[in-house]
Amino acid sequence: MISKLFRTPFPFLLLVFLINCSQETEVTATTSDAVSVEVAERAMFEGSERELIARALEIHDRVLTLDSHADTPLRMIEPGFDMAERHDPNETGSKVDYPRMVEGGLDAIFFAAFVAQDIRDDKGNSRAKTLGVQMIDAIVASAEENSDIVGIALDPEDAYNLEEQGKRAVYIAVENGYPIGDDIANVEMFYNAGVRYITLVHSSNNDLADSATDPNGPEHQGLSTFGEEVVREMNRLGIMVDVSHGSDDVFYDAIAISEAPIIASHSNARAVTDHQRNMTDDMLKLMAENGGVVQLTMLSSYLRDMPENTERETALAKLRSDSKPASEMTEAERLTMREAIREINQQYPDPSATVNHVVDHIDHIVEVAGIDHVGIGCDFDGGGGIDGIFDASEVMNITIELVRRGYTETEIQKIWSGNLMRVFREVKATAERLQA
Repeated sequence: MISKLFRTPFPFLLLVFLINCSQETEVTATTSDAVSVEVAERAMFEGSERELIARALEIHDRVLTLDSHADTPLRMIEPGFDMAERHDPNETGSKVDYPRMVEGGLDAIFFAAFVAQDIRDDKGNSRAKTLGVQMIDAIVASAEENSDIVGIALDPEDAYNLEEQGKRAVYIAVENGYPIGDDIANVEMFYNAGVRYITLVHSSNNDLADSATDPNGPEHQGLSTFGEEVVREMNRLGIMVDVSHGSDDVFYDAIAISEAPIIASHSNARAVTDHQRNMTDDMLKLMAENGGVVQLTMLSSYLRDMPENTERETALAKLRSDSKPASEMTEAERLTMREAIREINQQYPDPSATVNHVVDHIDHIVEVAGIDHVGIGCDFDGGGGIDGIFDASEVMNITIELVRRGYTETEIQKIWSGNLMRVFREVKATAERLQA
């Protein structure tokens, strides 16, 4: 090796040495430059992301933010539950209280007195009405006990006035027309109690309308004759007609009969996620023609297609194969079976939807119906809560993603409250005209 080296002419060796040194230096410099560029790009991205979030939070603070649907009154009637205390959602399951509304920058909310569908007779109707009134009383009592930070709102302007006072606005709704029973006078009774929208039906058919999810299918082929009467009475009084949970026929009946724009207080776009609770593009277009609004909700099953969950399906299949047919089980065995199914569902949960899924639905509704016909209705304490918007303290993440996708402050203001408030005003104007 040495003899071979010295037989090579010296100038050539020098040239080879210099070339090698140059190549090594170039490689070192190139690697160093690449790392520097990557660090600089990352710093630039992090800086721009911080700026974007700061800008979004400023917008979030300036606009009136309104959530059109929360089932929190079910919590309010629990002994010892205090809305003025901050609750941990992971420990208690609670998604809304006044401290977390402040944390999330949520200015106004519709608390829905939800009554699950039960037997449709005089006794059942009476129980439903009593429970509905009990929850409304609990909403009012909570607001009165915390009048330094919240106030009951009855008109659109009340939310803005309360915001100026540094308070949160609480509106009242009824979810499921079941408490109306078969007595039209109950509609005015609920209006006088402060109710400003009524969801006509819930997960099962009632005397007013068909549900989108009743396992027995439609009963009235949309609104019943009494349901049509209820819609007209809501128009006369100034109560918004809410078609969430209703069958497709209920939507078409309500939009044809109502003299005022209607709302879907917590529904999404069926073209994005094929769920019967969501609204088709045809419905979205009709909602735009009607002047109504669709309020996006935070339920994973409405926001993204259900992913495969083979572990859960395998566990459930094994449980069923090892069990008797349900028709042969005792009541105790059926309870044990239900508990086993619940444990399997807890052990193998479906992955949660994300903020991106929410804004995907908003993007679609804006594309089909326009920016004036979409809003937010989280359904907290009624099943709502996803990654990034798990409770009321995280609703600002919606605004951040809207800013990230290029929505302007004016558009964000419409989404957060402007569109629903416009409908609310038009419903009031219709009532004044009808009463005159």
